[in-house]
Amino acid sequence: MSLPPAVYLPVVRRALVEDLGLAGDLTTDAVVPPDALASGRVVARQPGRVAGIDVAAAVFAEVDRAVAAKPLAADGDDVAAGAVLAEVAGPAAPILTAERTALNVLGRMCGIATATRDLVALVAGTGARVADTRKTTPGLRALEKHAVRTGGGVNHRFGLHDAVLIKDNHLVLAGGVGAAVAAARARVGHLVQVEVEVETLDQLDEAIAAGADVVMLDNMTPAELRAAVDRAAGRVVLEASGGITPATIRVVAETGVDLISVGWLTHSAPILDVALDLDGGTAAAGR
Repeated sequence: MSLPPAVYLPVVRRALVEDLGLAGDLTTDAVVPPDALASGRVVARQPGRVAGIDVAAAVFAEVDRAVAAKPLAADGDDVAAGAVLAEVAGPAAPILTAERTALNVLGRMCGIATATRDLVALVAGTGARVADTRKTTPGLRALEKHAVRTGGGVNHRFGLHDAVLIKDNHLVLAGGVGAAVAAARARVGHLVQVEVEVETLDQLDEAIAAGADVVMLDNMTPAELRAAVDRAAGRVVLEASGGITPATIRVVAETGVDLISVGWLTHSAPILDVALDLDGGTAAAGR
């Protein structure tokens, strides 16, 4: 369940540059003795699912390699309020400098993982899978999509480059479902999936006839979704999308669709409240 450092280290470095700017940590530099040492714990203030613990630990190390951040929980763990997620020890100043960036990343990723976990639990036993979308925070897509997987969900396409998704505005310009799917099929390689968004059952028929791999059923009622499942008869993967909430997702899943994509998992999921609790600082002998 871990992300390769090559994926998250550039994100961590950009976030630190954003926070430190041209002058560094003015507050810590002014009030914390340069030889002070500190230790503490990263704590979950709320129950939830852990995601991004290695990324958070990397923030401390990027500020100062002398800071030791030891994870005590792993991505995918469910923790109670008050659980210690990591221990941090070393020079006090860099610990404080790294604190907010580390907690921002960890809280964001844990919040997405927790929301995804809860949706996955709501559809258990139906066969439907919960998927994310491209509605991600610019620059954080890899982290946010990892958090979705950590919560038990699956990733939709990662970007414009790895799958075809023909949406309503494409259809306006391409001349309809059949023409758009045919054009995509003629252009892309045999390993590239072609998905098309439809709003009616007639468009679903057209998409299947044109050779779509996946059909997104946009803002359909449960009755329409059930009819689409019956009409498709397993010939394409069916994805329900549009306005899915915890209150409605079970009904949607029970229609028989294969996937349920939920944009708010990455653009609006509440963060998990995490904090750094420090012990009293000490002066470093010989520093």
